[in-house]
Amino acid sequence: MRQSKLFAKTVKDIPNEEKSINAQFLIKGGFIDKTMSGVYTYLPLGWRVLRKIEKIVREEINAIGGQEILMPALQPKENWQTTGRWEDFDALIKVSIDEEEKYALGPTHEEIITPLVKKFASSYKDLPTYVYQIQTKFRNEARPKSGLLRGREFIMKDLYSFHTSEEDLENYYQKAEKAYEKIYNRLGIGPLTYKTFASGGVFCQYSHEYQTITPYGEDTIYLCEKCKVAVNKEIVIKEQGGIPECVECGNKKLKEIKAIEVGNIFKLKTKFSESFNYQYTDEKGKLQPVVMGCYGIGVSRLAGAIVEIFHDDKGIIWPESIAPYKVHLLSLGNDRKVAEKSEILYNELLEAGIEVLFDDREESAGVKFADADLIGLPYRLVVSPKTLEKDSVEVKKRDGDKEELIKLKKVLGFFK
Repeated sequence: MRQSKLFAKTVKDIPNEEKSINAQFLIKGGFIDKTMSGVYTYLPLGWRVLRKIEKIVREEINAIGGQEILMPALQPKENWQTTGRWEDFDALIKVSIDEEEKYALGPTHEEIITPLVKKFASSYKDLPTYVYQIQTKFRNEARPKSGLLRGREFIMKDLYSFHTSEEDLENYYQKAEKAYEKIYNRLGIGPLTYKTFASGGVFCQYSHEYQTITPYGEDTIYLCEKCKVAVNKEIVIKEQGGIPECVECGNKKLKEIKAIEVGNIFKLKTKFSESFNYQYTDEKGKLQPVVMGCYGIGVSRLAGAIVEIFHDDKGIIWPESIAPYKVHLLSLGNDRKVAEKSEILYNELLEAGIEVLFDDREESAGVKFADADLIGLPYRLVVSPKTLEKDSVEVKKRDGDKEELIKLKKVLGFFK
């Protein structure tokens, strides 16, 4: 992609109310644009990041049997009345076509997925089954803040599993845990991410969150360095009266740290299947309740969280797996030979299947270097009169301290 043709540009001024690191860098870097409080437009660079996150999530959920669908965002009021959540779900956005017709804008999809699966899986032979989607959600956050971390509109992967028994649910739950670990490792945040015990609400005693350590986090967790699991501070207060203790081993020497939630999983059990009278016929012809699980990952939230985790004072440092492009090619100066060599190198990189953003703009070296640091692609390649004196280009990793010269003829081999 030629940067001169890129639809969105880097900007200097951002809305005064944007205090979070992810909002500031993503807006400045031309990844997102603020439409209104808690709602953003994803620009070309930002959309490429989201699509790469989606790809990783999709591959790992498919690997544990997930089948992808797409459910409607507009949901009937009667489904929410059936589960008793029409009045109880505080963040529910309600819309009306007229005084008679009322709907919910989906903040979650238990009210849609349960009656849907009921139509197709009525026998023990049909179960277990696992269905998921990646879709926009809507929640009426009273105080949307922190950029992509807490908005009124966001993109989420929600997976739902349906089982004949709690034992079967537990087996799949463990598979989902392993899939989540693989997702976070591929995103580059695995070593910083811990399964965290949290309140189970009406479903069960505990749910599990995945929390990624960062000093910029919204949540406080207590980490057990023996078990490598954590407890959310809120459940510590609720369940243990404020005395930190590991849920698994009882260790009281827990480390209090800040973190960002990047996923959650719940054992819904029969909460929603009972509401919709969803039962299956077992081997003896008897009706039995269907047992359910729910597994969520905020795709857009992950993009914001990763910026909070990986950045410096100059800008973003994208993990290679989700960077919008792998290489940022900078052509410096007005020298004709530099322009020709840059064009040749750009085309060679494209032909080799290497994703490259080519800064071919008529801007100063200072502007180009500053924008490259802000955008944060994994590698920066510089072609200049100085480098061409040695028939070379300068290469620097975004998270590295030093530049090095490599011969033009060896550039493709370097990236391959």
